[in-house]
Amino acid sequence: MEWQGGFLITRIKQVGGRVFERILAQKKINAFNGPQGQILYVLWQQDGIPINMLSRETGLAMTTLTGMLDRMEASGLIQRDRSDKDRRIILIFLTEKARALEKDYEEVTKQISDIYYKGFTREEIRQFELYLRRVLTNVEGRE
Repeated sequence: MEWQGGFLITRIKQVGGRVFERILAQKKINAFNGPQGQILYVLWQQDGIPINMLSRETGLAMTTLTGMLDRMEASGLIQRDRSDKDRRIILIFLTEKARALEKDYEEVTKQISDIYYKGFTREEIRQFELYLRRVLTNVEGRE
C-alpha cells in the first residue's frame, strides 16, 4: 500500500488556501492575503520578534519571508526595527493597522476551521491535531 499523507497534506494546503482567499474576498478583506495572514497570526501571538524566529514559526523560507515583509511594510502592516540589545538583529513589529485586523482574521479562520472539521467530533479533532504535530516534529527533525 502506498502512503499518501504528504500528498493529502499538500492538497489540503492548496485547496484550503484557495478557499481561505475566497472567504477573504467575500468578506471584502483585502488588507492581507492568506500567506500574510500566517505572518500576522504569529505576530499577534508575540510581537517584536526577530526575522529568523518568524521564519521558524511560519515555516516560510527567509528569502520568501523577506519579500513578503517588504510588501507588508509598504502596505503599513508591519515595521522593522533594530534590537536595542544587538543592533545586528532586526525585529518585526505590528502596526496599529495590523492590530485592528486581528478580529477579521479570527472570523475567517473560524469559518475555515468549520469547513475543515465539518462532521468531526472534538475528540477526533484533538487526536488528528496530535498526529499532525507528530508528523511536523518528524519533518522538522530532518530540516
